[in-house]
Amino acid sequence: MDRTVIAYVIYLVVSIGLTVWVARTLSRNGRVFLSDVLHGDEKQADAVNHLLVVGFYLVNFGFVALYLSDDDTVTDTRGVFEALSAKLGVVLLVLGVMHLANVYVLNRIRRRGMMQREQNPPVPPQGWTAPAVQA
Repeated sequence: MDRTVIAYVIYLVVSIGLTVWVARTLSRNGRVFLSDVLHGDEKQADAVNHLLVVGFYLVNFGFVALYLSDDDTVTDTRGVFEALSAKLGVVLLVLGVMHLANVYVLNRIRRRGMMQREQNPPVPPQGWTAPAVQA
């Protein structure tokens, strides 16, 4: 088997494995955060969580597939490791950026919800007071 094909196979296996592991970890741990963002609505938190995971898979698998091709042929074992380290490093950076983008957007939504909750008085007013007359 050609060393370039071996590098491609290892790249795909590791990239897909990392993407699935990161998506499952984010899904499992992000559900609690989404529940807080969505004010305890568990059903909506599960739905949003599932949509985020599907989008995460689509973007990352698409990137892995597009980044698969390489103009250089791998001629030796050192070339296999160099090609894999470069490709996997970029995939890991993309996974990290995707994660930070998700956290940033969800945190913005959460802060907006907290601001709206703080604008409402904790108890409804029981009456009103006439303004004081200035002398």
